[in-house]
Amino acid sequence: MQRRSFLQQSLAASAAITAAGSFLPSSIQATEGGKSSPRFRFCTFTKSLQHLSYDDLAKRTAALGFDGLEVPIRPGGHIEPEKVEDELPKMVEALKKHGLEMTVMTSGINEVSKEQRTEAVLRTAAGLGIERFRMLYYKYDLKKPIFPQVDEFRPKLRDLVAASREIGIKPIYQNHSGKDYFGATVWDLAEVMQEFDAKDVGIAFDIGHATTEGSKCWPLHWAVCRDHLDTVYIKEPHWTEVGKAPKVGPLGEGGVDPGFYQTLLKSGFAGPISLHVEYVDHKDPSQEPVFLAAVAKDFAKLKDYLEL
Repeated sequence: MQRRSFLQQSLAASAAITAAGSFLPSSIQATEGGKSSPRFRFCTFTKSLQHLSYDDLAKRTAALGFDGLEVPIRPGGHIEPEKVEDELPKMVEALKKHGLEMTVMTSGINEVSKEQRTEAVLRTAAGLGIERFRMLYYKYDLKKPIFPQVDEFRPKLRDLVAASREIGIKPIYQNHSGKDYFGATVWDLAEVMQEFDAKDVGIAFDIGHATTEGSKCWPLHWAVCRDHLDTVYIKEPHWTEVGKAPKVGPLGEGGVDPGFYQTLLKSGFAGPISLHVEYVDHKDPSQEPVFLAAVAKDFAKLKDYLEL
């Protein structure tokens, strides 16, 4: 299905919004007791819903059947780091009211520093029962030798892991595609992680980014990350133009090998799975119904892959 066709169908679905205030057609709302199996904790990334109040955010996503959310608590995110002490408790309370947890806090933190308000943000989150936070990426300078830069990242990560362990929250690092991302090749990230205990720091394995960078070698990327695997990220790259980087599109219609899901099932992994729907304009609040319909569609496809 092409992007335009999908969006047209999503818009048609969103037209079924009822006068009672539901933002989803009843055919794609979660049924009572329809949350995930005990094995997995499903969440979804809420970058496209930052315009909503905390209560509306929780209400809209709880209707889809998720166990929790991955929320951006970072510069430009749903809550700015300077406001965490006042605002994060309010958000967590709103999520709890609707039966949700903050499964992953997406942060702007990759070191212990005053500039990133590392201690204040992490202590507040840990005190509210948030178990893990996604780190900000490290970036390579391609004009300099690469291997010495890996050794520059190590002490920053050591300090952050030690501080997080003392505070009681776990950092996780996502493999992200791109020409200058530490972790894009996966091997660099996996090698650095060998220094640490998996209970103290983990990898958020993103099959979409692993497919973009590795194509057929995603099983190798999965294997080298397995010892430190904490969370699995789901998205699907679509190659639509020759010579151009892929764009994210609907699940099951792009480049991810369906065999990944069988590998995931057979692996024994039983942690959080975060669904990332990134093909609806996250900067346009008017696209909210389209986004929610897309999340519902992809979530149904994901559960089908996982035989739920």
